[in-house]
Amino acid sequence: MNLFVGNLNPETTITNLRALFSEFGEIVSAKIIYDNATGMSRGFGFVELADKFQAFDCIDNIDATYFEGNVISVKEAKQNNTKPGHGGGGNKSFRTRTPRPGGFNSSRPAGSGPSRPGSYNSSRPQNGPVSTRPQNSYNSLPRPERKTDIEIDRFNRLD
Repeated sequence: MNLFVGNLNPETTITNLRALFSEFGEIVSAKIIYDNATGMSRGFGFVELADKFQAFDCIDNIDATYFEGNVISVKEAKQNNTKPGHGGGGNKSFRTRTPRPGGFNSSRPAGSGPSRPGSYNSSRPQNGPVSTRPQNSYNSLPRPERKTDIEIDRFNRLD
């Protein structure tokens, strides 16, 4: 059974990882994942044990314990079904979109405006500059005059 080991110290080696897991059973393989660009550890790896029950024993005993200065996480590894170069990853049902004849807005030229009265933006002018502010917006109302400091002091004074 394959186990995911996360939050590894960057200094952790495969021999140290094997030593940690070897007390629970026979290790088939152990690997630490490294970044291709920098060559540094990405902080996780995989350990494969021969027996499923020994692997569950590892999860129960090693998960959330300190190992080389970090609290590591040990879980059952998920199966990775993606194959590089074959459209792996993402949504498998995704298809490239081809325009349909007679589809959405096919009879209207681009920028011709709304086709139905009462639709969204039907009150918008079709030609000329487009106003970004409605006529009776908050900004078009007259501003009240600001009170001076003397008036504020008079108001705040308790008599």
